[in-house]
Amino acid sequence: MKNIKVLGPGCANCRTTAKLIDEVAQECGVEIQLEKVESIKEIVGYGVLSTPGVVIDGKVVHSGGVPAKDKIRQWFTAA
Repeated sequence: MKNIKVLGPGCANCRTTAKLIDEVAQECGVEIQLEKVESIKEIVGYGVLSTPGVVIDGKVVHSGGVPAKDKIRQWFTAA
């Protein structure tokens, strides 16, 4: 199971990113634990200055803008 955090203040782009991640995980048959992080202190702690940010298993994989479904799919199929 992948532990995924969507970093952002709760804006529309952050909600869209979380929804897309959930949809692609279901399409790929990948079990995930999805968490939304809205604390600015915690977001900056990851070094993310542009939201939404995405952290998978402790590693920042994306920041700034809504990721494309193809990019999200790569996160689930890599390694």
